Amino acid sequence: MPHDIESVTRFITDHSVEFLDLKAIDLVGTLHHLTLPVGPGILENVMNHGVGFDGSSYGFLKVEQSDMVLKPDLDTARIDPFRDRPTLSFFADVYLTDTRRSRFDQDGRWIAARAENLLRQLDIADRSLWGPEFEFYLFSSVEYDTRTSASYYKVIHDEEFHSNAYHACSPFDLYDDFRDEACDLLKKSGIGVKYHHHEVGERGQQEIETCFAPLLQTADAIIMTKYLIFSLAAKKELEITFMPKPMYNQAGSGMHVHQFLVRGDTNCFYEEGAYANFSETGLYYIGGLLKHARALAAFTNPSTNSFKRLVPGFEAPVTICYGQANRSSTVRIPKYISDPKETRLEYRPPDATMNPYLGLAAMLMAGIDGIVNAIDPRTENFGPFDTNVFRNGEPDLTFLPRNLEEALEALREDNEFLKRDGVFSENLIRQWIKVKEREIQAIATMPHPFEYKMYFHL
Repeated sequence: MPHDIESVTRFITDHSVEFLDLKAIDLVGTLHHLTLPVGPGILENVMNHGVGFDGSSYGFLKVEQSDMVLKPDLDTARIDPFRDRPTLSFFADVYLTDTRRSRFDQDGRWIAARAENLLRQLDIADRSLWGPEFEFYLFSSVEYDTRTSASYYKVIHDEEFHSNAYHACSPFDLYDDFRDEACDLLKKSGIGVKYHHHEVGERGQQEIETCFAPLLQTADAIIMTKYLIFSLAAKKELEITFMPKPMYNQAGSGMHVHQFLVRGDTNCFYEEGAYANFSETGLYYIGGLLKHARALAAFTNPSTNSFKRLVPGFEAPVTICYGQANRSSTVRIPKYISDPKETRLEYRPPDATMNPYLGLAAMLMAGIDGIVNAIDPRTENFGPFDTNVFRNGEPDLTFLPRNLEEALEALREDNEFLKRDGVFSENLIRQWIKVKEREIQAIATMPHPFEYKMYFHL
């Protein structure tokens, strides 16, 4: 639809829209919303003045400095398929309450937009394009609780394959119709889907891979995809989780992110005849990603559960290196690409617990730093390695953090690349570390059920 006040107002009238819904995520990536009944001049009023909210409840500011404002981004207008009353949904931007209504520098959508703009300011490329892979588990029921005298989880799964369930076929793939319906919802919401299939996990692991889009639109699409799939699962009385490691000794769920840069109609990463047909610009971008991979993990793998996935033996990366068609590396250059316009890299560590605006922006900032400083991965001992680095081992390789605490320490030591041109503020980085340290402390002081099994009778 057209995206100005007049055309959106006309759409509201033509489609008998009764409510406007503003969606925004908090600092760690949880989705929130606020709903306004449609009335005369409502959209113009919201665009001019915004809607006040408590920023401290989003993890942004202290309580005594928490009055903030949401304003809808009209470009994101979509009918919400899960509301009973006709509701037009928007992603919202966060503003301060100063006289100028300044953009809030910890708002993920603002950070993502500024990172993309920096790419143009430095005359590196016109835009970046991103294609995430969504891996998740579907269960028939889940129970969990943690309290002073109890801590447990129990998963009931209708699917149970004897071994690797990658591309499992009907009738054994129980959720292919669910994925069909999910993809139709995504298409109707403006999110292109490349394909879907059953993943490796033997107890209900799924994958949907979406099409390439610019950074901000991709981050919006990640949030919307999770919202739609969670809502569809609830409607069908199923349980869905994007947790990186929901079950012991089963494949973890990542969110690999394919990415490349474009100038005009030219893919900046393509150079025919070079290694993997990858250009020097592309290699420098890889160099930046790998140079800052340990610090990036604080944003791309920001949960304590993330690092239960990043272990050898499950096709999850552990070593910081790159290679063509190598799923044991942090950066994989796909070998099956036949169209030069889609020459790209796949960054394999991320998972869906990340705030996608911060995670994608951080990856782009690392890539920009690699290009600006000509960080050559070949001279940094990052590869290329085209053999299994899990099995063969390679001399002097560095490793991704083993836990969230190590990732936060890496971020403390290595964050200047994020602050280039003020894209990430010092306040945001400090607040992020503070929030994540509280999560680490909460996990560290809670007895684990397995500790009872090991130690109760000692």
